[in-house]
Amino acid sequence: MTTTLLKNASVLDVDAGSLSATCDVLIAEGRIAEIGSRARTAERVIDLKGRTLMPGLCDAHVHVIVPMNSFALLTKWSPFYTAIRAMPILRDMLMRGFTTVRDAGGADFGLARAVEEDLIPSPRILYSGKALSQSGGHGDMRGPGETAYDDHYYVPSLGRICNGVAEVRAAVRDEIRRGAHQVKLMVGGGIASYTDPIHYVQFSREEIRAAVEEAENASTYVMAHAYTNRCIRHAVECGVRSIEHGNFLDDETAALMRESGAFLVPTLSAYTTMWEEGLQVGMPAELHAKIKPVLDAGPRQLEIAARHGVPMVYGTDLIGPLHRHQSLEFRIRGEVLPAAEVIRQATCNAAALFNMQDQIGRVKEGLRADLIALRGNPLEDLALLQAPDNLSLIMKDGRIYREAP
Repeated sequence: MTTTLLKNASVLDVDAGSLSATCDVLIAEGRIAEIGSRARTAERVIDLKGRTLMPGLCDAHVHVIVPMNSFALLTKWSPFYTAIRAMPILRDMLMRGFTTVRDAGGADFGLARAVEEDLIPSPRILYSGKALSQSGGHGDMRGPGETAYDDHYYVPSLGRICNGVAEVRAAVRDEIRRGAHQVKLMVGGGIASYTDPIHYVQFSREEIRAAVEEAENASTYVMAHAYTNRCIRHAVECGVRSIEHGNFLDDETAALMRESGAFLVPTLSAYTTMWEEGLQVGMPAELHAKIKPVLDAGPRQLEIAARHGVPMVYGTDLIGPLHRHQSLEFRIRGEVLPAAEVIRQATCNAAALFNMQDQIGRVKEGLRADLIALRGNPLEDLALLQAPDNLSLIMKDGRIYREAP
């Protein structure tokens, strides 16, 4: 692999929330080999001219195989067609500076392998396989008048249905056998499904504990879809490590999350964009009507989680044409939280959640060379991260995907 020297970089220390004086960063074998100021030689030299060099961004909640605004329609597609439709979604994520994404249901080992082999430009994919859902849960896209359910694994879909401890254990083991980086559970009602209001609690404690035990036995963890306090507590008390959405979080539940070491992955851009554009892009009216209470509750959760020291991670949960708003989450969070904290959520906090803090999330010697460079200081203006054209360098594992003058 070509060695690359990035000269005159202002390195962003995400932990301290500060910029360094200009220095040079040497990339070798896909990793950050050295950071310093003395002259070096490399096969390729790029002068960053004082631009900010920071870790590649992470999005901890994406659905990369959903290019339309309907999980139900997805089940009617060919897996080959689905994969091809995912390619521009992945490319565009990378071009926004996201070098690692965690897929929360749908992507599989085949797509992740294509990315690992660099067959398509894409962020690194940490996939869950299919999310686990009870019958009538958030992963069950059947309407009340439908009975048939095609459970073949290669039917493109958000999730799979399992009921009872034995079926949950078998499903978790199967997803892990297929290489899942983490296991996804639906433990409460959702917006995109037809038969479960937001407040429904899903899966029994015994089922959730079984999933957590199987995940921990495989040295991984469970992420859980949950909106209400009852659903969040239901999951955290059973050992779930990552709470997705969590819009109705209150102080008592936030304290429980902090004590349990659980992470929160808000996805506020999803509700803003679905409320504003959902009907225009084909969202059924009965599902669109579920959005407003969730949207209104969202910003308060950031303040509550921050006050109780709950670690938060950047997530978006966008689907269909709304993927283009992936960077909007920076603006929404930045209206409540300091810029440095929002940046940590998209870098080092995400790395900690992914159990990859020794690989990504910082500009540090020995870590993977997942790096972006931009004009200006995002600590002073988060809007800089919302303009992909502002990124003059995008690098993943030492390979350059964008280099602009």
